[in-house]
This record gives sequence, structure tokens and C-alpha cells, in this order.
Amino acid sequence: MSDAQHVQLNHTAVYASDRRRSAEFLAGILGLEVGAPFGPFLPVDLGNGVTLDYYEKRDEPIQGQHYAFLVPEERFDAMITRLEEAGVTYFADPSHTEPGRVNGLFGGRGAYFDDPDGHNMEIMTRPYVRP
Repeated sequence: MSDAQHVQLNHTAVYASDRRRSAEFLAGILGLEVGAPFGPFLPVDLGNGVTLDYYEKRDEPIQGQHYAFLVPEERFDAMITRLEEAGVTYFADPSHTEPGRVNGLFGGRGAYFDDPDGHNMEIMTRPYVRP
């Protein structure tokens, strides 16, 4: 077994100007729940044991990051519907030049959208094929 098989991502901090607003936004789109506060963090638990721990940072601008979520094909349409109901534009590409469209990368479907602090979120039904 390689060393890489022994290392797993457990959690990552996601900076937000309002941790509750951002955590509830993402959890709502993905069909998840926000966990109980843990110190200064507000977690969104993902299905693979990883948490996104929202951390409120009000003293400086939030630098947008990219977060990609592998989601079940049968739940993708519901996520798109929740984006539309929330008035959030989604895009087929990470540069946000193809509004209201999804992509068909690697035989799946995917879309990009901004969270309340400008993080570029991605939902995709197939993982990227790496060389």
C-alpha cells in the first residue's frame, strides 16, 4: 500500500463573512445539514467523513477559493433546482461564461456557482479523469 493511501483529508476551514449564512447556503444547495458549532467553526459534514468548517473572518476581505463536490447523478437535478429557486446563477465552466448551462465532462454533468462570499463552488457527477 502506498503512503498516499494512508492520508485522507479530514476537514478544511472555509472563510466566510457570516459563517451561518454561508454554511446554510451550501448545505441547502447540496441537501445537507449544518452541524453544531465546534469552537469558532460551523461544520457542514460531507458524505466521505470530511467537514467544511466555516470560520467567520470579518476583519479583511474573503479571498475566493474553489471547492468541488462529487454528487450522485440522481441528486444533481434537485441541486440545480435549488440554485434556481435561490436565484443563484450556475455556469457550465469555471470562468462563469456559460450561464444557465451544465457541462458534460467525463460522461457526467457539472456546474459552477458562487457562494455568498464568492467561493467558486462546483457540483459534478463524475470525477475528473487524470493522466
